[in-house]
Amino acid sequence: MSSNASPTVGKVSRRDFLKHTSMALAAGVVFPSLIPASALGRDGTTAPSNRIALGVVGLIQGWDGFDKCLNAQGVEGVGVCDVNAERLNGRLSETRRRANGKSAKGYRDFRDMFANAKLDAVVLGAPDHWHGIMAVAAARAGLDIYGEKPLAHTLAEGRAIVDAVKRHGRIWQTGSWQRSGDKFRKAVNIVRNGLIGKLVRVEAGTLGAFTRASSQPASFDKPPAHIDYDMWVGPAQWLPYDTRIVDFNWRWNLNFGGGNLMDWVGHHVDIAHWGMDKDHTGPVSVRPVYAKWATDYPYNAQRSYTYECTYADGLVMKVTSNSGTKFIGEKGWVFVDRNRLDASSKSLLSFEPGTSDYRAYNSRGHWNNFIDCVKTRKETITPAETAHRSASVGHLGHIALTTGRTIHWDPETETIKDDPGASEMLKPIYRSPWVL
Repeated sequence: MSSNASPTVGKVSRRDFLKHTSMALAAGVVFPSLIPASALGRDGTTAPSNRIALGVVGLIQGWDGFDKCLNAQGVEGVGVCDVNAERLNGRLSETRRRANGKSAKGYRDFRDMFANAKLDAVVLGAPDHWHGIMAVAAARAGLDIYGEKPLAHTLAEGRAIVDAVKRHGRIWQTGSWQRSGDKFRKAVNIVRNGLIGKLVRVEAGTLGAFTRASSQPASFDKPPAHIDYDMWVGPAQWLPYDTRIVDFNWRWNLNFGGGNLMDWVGHHVDIAHWGMDKDHTGPVSVRPVYAKWATDYPYNAQRSYTYECTYADGLVMKVTSNSGTKFIGEKGWVFVDRNRLDASSKSLLSFEPGTSDYRAYNSRGHWNNFIDCVKTRKETITPAETAHRSASVGHLGHIALTTGRTIHWDPETETIKDDPGASEMLKPIYRSPWVL
């Protein structure tokens, strides 16, 4: 799935990039390995200007991160990309009104932006079905990446992203911003320092239901002229244009997203893994307990569910369609979500780790952490491997709930044991001509 081609050093024109891309498509590889002309030094060096040229793809989910990154010193907005021309023009104008975005240009195709904008870094906010191809392309183009969660639409794509980021020496930050929140860090410090004793069980809620699903009637009209719908669908399987899917509501159609299950594994399951010290591994078995599926087309994701993940050390995490993360130990419990931090004993909440205690990574804000790490080349608070491992809990849970079978998983080889049908669900099925 990965490319071993050596990077092409130097300036690459748009024409050469697109020509190379077309040839690569025919050969079964989508993107060449490119290192764009850049004002930022590579391999730990810093250019005199200390300028980071930033782009964004996907202006619904990606705009917030892009906007926050532009608030950091030395960051310049140079590229804005979306398949919706009306949205693109609005956000481009907004970017150009900023002192550090006056020279920004707009793009309808991310490949065009990667080839021409002379980027150092990019914020990727496209729907889930685009994550694998876009992220690998960005890494091959020599860009540092802020990528929204979940890491990928399928588990195999997630591993491809991790490998590409490592191979090309890129900085990666996942949009699992709860790791940069004080409540979540405190909960993890309490658990990792043994204040509730040995962990015996963990519960992680991923919300379920549909928080913003559209109530619009079905509409299969021709896509409006300002939306490049063919590009929006991209590598996913073709579905007729439907106003109930495009924009936010794609998340509840499994062709494009993974429901709230996959949306929130990058939050509450991610925090669970942090407290469990499982950022570099995964469960060895995933047992389905209950699932209720949407039947109101075009939505077909799980509305409510429960499944249990067992790890090699015997620890069990129950994933439900509730909310928050609860750590249960032999001496007490800690619960955390965005609204509250609670514990079996209120005295636990005043704990601050000493010099000899475990101290969870403390970022100075999630988006600032990304920019800091682009400059210093240090690892972010939520790197690709960490995001892949938390997302794997969602992917495996989805497979278990879909098949109705317990999934026996090897987190080292990332293979499902003795279940060829379930194994096929680890991989994406791309619409021609897209490949990874």
